[in-house]
Amino acid sequence: MLKNYLKNLNEAYQRGDAREESYYEHLANLIKQYAENKNINKIDVTILPKKTEAGNPDFRVWDGKNHITGYIEAKAPSVSNLDYIETTEQLQRYLSTFPNVILTNFYEFRLYRNGEMIAQATIGRPFIAQKLKAIPPLENIQEFENLLEIFFSFSLPKVQNAHSLAVELAKRTRFLRDEVISVEIEEKEKTEGHKALIGFYDAFKKYLIGTLTKKQFADLYSQTITYGLFAARIRAQADNNDFSRKIAFDYIPHTIGILRDIFRFISFEELPKSLAVIVDDIAEILHYADVKNILHQYYKSGRGSDPIVHFYETFLENYDPEVRERRGVYYTPESVVRYIVRSVHELLKIRFGLPDGLASYDVKLLDPAGGTLTFPAEAIRKAAEEYINKYGEGALSRWIKNHILENFYAFELMMAPYAIGHLKIGLILEELGYKMSEDERFKYYLTNTLEMEEIGMTNIPGLSSLSEESHLAKEVKEKQPILVIIGNPPYSGISANINKWTEHLLKDDIDGCQSYYKVDDKPLGEKNPKWLQDDYVKFLRFAQWKIQKSGFGIVGMITNHSYLDNPTFRGMRQSLMKTFDEIYILNLHGNSLKKETAPDGSKDENVFDIRQGVAIIIMVKLSQ
Repeated sequence: MLKNYLKNLNEAYQRGDAREESYYEHLANLIKQYAENKNINKIDVTILPKKTEAGNPDFRVWDGKNHITGYIEAKAPSVSNLDYIETTEQLQRYLSTFPNVILTNFYEFRLYRNGEMIAQATIGRPFIAQKLKAIPPLENIQEFENLLEIFFSFSLPKVQNAHSLAVELAKRTRFLRDEVISVEIEEKEKTEGHKALIGFYDAFKKYLIGTLTKKQFADLYSQTITYGLFAARIRAQADNNDFSRKIAFDYIPHTIGILRDIFRFISFEELPKSLAVIVDDIAEILHYADVKNILHQYYKSGRGSDPIVHFYETFLENYDPEVRERRGVYYTPESVVRYIVRSVHELLKIRFGLPDGLASYDVKLLDPAGGTLTFPAEAIRKAAEEYINKYGEGALSRWIKNHILENFYAFELMMAPYAIGHLKIGLILEELGYKMSEDERFKYYLTNTLEMEEIGMTNIPGLSSLSEESHLAKEVKEKQPILVIIGNPPYSGISANINKWTEHLLKDDIDGCQSYYKVDDKPLGEKNPKWLQDDYVKFLRFAQWKIQKSGFGIVGMITNHSYLDNPTFRGMRQSLMKTFDEIYILNLHGNSLKKETAPDGSKDENVFDIRQGVAIIIMVKLSQ
């Protein structure tokens, strides 16, 4: 086996073709022959396309269906210094993403497990073929066979908790974003695979996020694939089914049209091979994930840790901390969420004459920065608790159908939390004994809360859901009266949301809400009022505007606390005081930028892992 391999390498070299691709088929045949000799069934060695020095490794070794053994990165036989190759950015990306990798120059083989070299074997000296024009003597046969035995023995460990799963998925999603999708959509060749990806990019840019760049699309699309697979895996696990990219579509809810559009392509179309490889790898991680145990944590945690939320935050930390910071995405502590929801619940009873609080059919609730739906989830729990205590569980399903699924809304711009938020609400309702039918959904819409322009109907096949989602969201933004607005809006001093409507919203008197840029009917007069462009200010303004339009209601949010005493915000403070009858503020401090300290002089801890101080604000506008 090995003698023939070295002979074939020598013949290829003597033909004068020194390109590494010239040796690919010989290595692929060697791997297949070894597997056959060892009775390792169903092994396929796929040579992967590589558009750039990034992209995928050169070979994938798998069973041709679901199980991936590992990857092989090959360099030309003339590359003798694999120590140097080991340090390159390209190989480090592979080693940090894929747990079972062989690096070779066709004569020397190095096996890496989770980034660490664990075996090495040199079966011949390439300089003998290159300088002496002869077949190198065969050596280190046992070491080579041991290396391949270890390579083929690899099996992905079953992931036992949400944290570990988030880390593994983050590595692969980052690779998918940077090395695959970014490259594919930049390609000038218009193969069917490229056309499909570019079509998705054009549709998202035209019909959802007008300022979307190709880099941002690669980020959005990569996360969509991963979280769509995650949601599909949990549904497949409930049916005790195996899992792969090919069957994921069957487990995407019919009512989440955008995800189904994307997975129609992922599951059924002929993907660019570079894309198929990494998506299959993500699917296999999920196939071996102990999702039952992760769900068990979720169901049994009660008031404890929410692994769905921790999963998302851990994912972002490992995937791209800059995305998290840019979007101002931080997990809201459960104690803060419960405090805000409980306060709103009691105020509905006391100030609005609704004895059932959040459980009342009169309550229309919106979270304009939904994230993983932490706030709506807690509101559902509180409302269900109230309903069950008063009316029992006999009509609970009807109440969920006619109240929760009809009157609770949320918006989100980022696709990852959108997918996982839908999953979370489905789990909560199942915990309450309600399983949504195929034609039901929670009214959680993929939209930019701070963008009012409606998307027109798309003529791109299979993507009508984008315009449908936009239309449904705009109906809520403009026409649906809302009684309760809760949430944790993003904090971003350098706002990513600057458009004509937000400028109008902040700077003009709108529907009876005084502009934030004037005080006592006079211009604010600030030389640099840039802090009024912070996203949290815009979300508070949006909430103020919605309640003003409704005529009465409650806003409960946790935000940056700079608006409480900074002179730049005096117009904002006056505007809020004019709109609302009661304003309750709980300043949680924690501002390390101001070097705030606790009353005893100790460090003032922030409830978030950020330096900016925060405050809870609850505002009540009573009906006139």
